[in-house]
Amino acid sequence: MTEETPIDPAAASQQDPASLQILTQYLRDLSFENPNAPASLQTNEEAPRISVNANVNVRQLGEREYEVGLQFRVETKTGEQVNFIVELVYCGLFRTVNIPEESLRPVLLIEAPRQLFPFARRILADATRDGGFPPLLLDPINFVELYQQNMAEQQAGASDAADKAN
Repeated sequence: MTEETPIDPAAASQQDPASLQILTQYLRDLSFENPNAPASLQTNEEAPRISVNANVNVRQLGEREYEVGLQFRVETKTGEQVNFIVELVYCGLFRTVNIPEESLRPVLLIEAPRQLFPFARRILADATRDGGFPPLLLDPINFVELYQQNMAEQQAGASDAADKAN
C-alpha cells in the first residue's frame, strides 16, 4: 500500500515551467487611405518612398493577463504625392505563467510581439493589395533591438529629467 500526500496547489504551480500563453488575437484598428486615387494607382517610373513606424504597447488587464498591441503606420509617397497611408493596431491577449518579475517586461515587449507580427504583416499586405497596390510585405522586425532602443531612450529621458531637477 502506498501512502498518498496531499498536493499543495501553490507548490504544484511553482513547479510548472514558465510560459506565455496566447488567449486570443484581434484587430483593434485598421485604416487605409488612398487620398490621390486614381492618380496614385497609375504606373510611375519613380520608386515610392516608404515610411514605416512600428511600436509595441502593453496594458495589464488582470493579475497575469496582458494586452500586447502592435501599432503600425505606413505611408508611401511618390515625389510629394501620397500614394497611401495605412494604420494598424493588432493585439493579443496573453497570460503569463511563472515568469519572474525581472523577465516580464522583456517577454511582453519582445516575445509577445514576435508571435503577433506574422498576422499583422498579412493584414497589412492584404489591405494594400485590396487598396489597388502591390502587397506591402514588411521585413521581419528585430523586437530585441526595438526593446533596447526604447530602454536607451527611457534612460536618456530619465537622466535628462534628473539633470534639469539639479
